[in-house]
Amino acid sequence: MKLMIASDIHGSAHFCKQLVDCFHDENPTKLVILGDVLYHGPRNPLPMDYNPQKVAELLNTIADRIIWVEGNCDADIDQMLLHFPVVENAMLFVDGKTIFCSHGHVHSKSNPPALASGDVLVNGHFHVPTVETFGNNNLYINCGSVSIPKEQSPHSYLVLQDGLFTWKDLEGTPYKTYKM
Repeated sequence: MKLMIASDIHGSAHFCKQLVDCFHDENPTKLVILGDVLYHGPRNPLPMDYNPQKVAELLNTIADRIIWVEGNCDADIDQMLLHFPVVENAMLFVDGKTIFCSHGHVHSKSNPPALASGDVLVNGHFHVPTVETFGNNNLYINCGSVSIPKEQSPHSYLVLQDGLFTWKDLEGTPYKTYKM
């Protein structure tokens, strides 16, 4: 199974189009979006080509392959435009590991959910690609941000395949890998 994980589109049609193009190139089983899909939020600047309606149109073309985890900038009203359901958190079972997917504003490395030894916590929210161990032999992964990256990180997404996490920029170029 191949998963593509992305977060923090924040209504940018420009960067969402690049993400959808990468999705077609990668051809994963599922695209897991870790929140903040349509709106930019009060603390963020408007991203390039801010157009939530266009973002919805782009993502709706692949709606049957999206798992959408709610972020702090997502709202119930978003379901009027998006043709895929939102969940509060998602648990994935991959290669014998449990992967807890959360936006990061509630469950994060500093406030993790109940995790068994070796489980993985994947977040967005902080806009910086990160990998660290913590807790009881747990792995923390942040996929970065599609549209508003921070700390000079690239506009990015994450691919999980064959036990390997690979961060890629929106050109599809890998720049960091980590074995699960």
